[in-house]
Amino acid sequence: MAARNQYSWEKRQKELNKKKKKEEKLKRKAEKKNRADTGSDPEQDQSDQLGLQE
Repeated sequence: MAARNQYSWEKRQKELNKKKKKEEKLKRKAEKKNRADTGSDPEQDQSDQLGLQE
């Protein structure tokens, strides 16, 4: 008997990876929007942190 590929398992893994990436993207967008709403600039935050460390 020939070996069978696990197409359904592979397909499910691809779907799970796509879902995970989509959720991460939505999370990043929400965080970015929250920063924009509060008026906080990520680059400015980094420079503030660098200034505190020096």
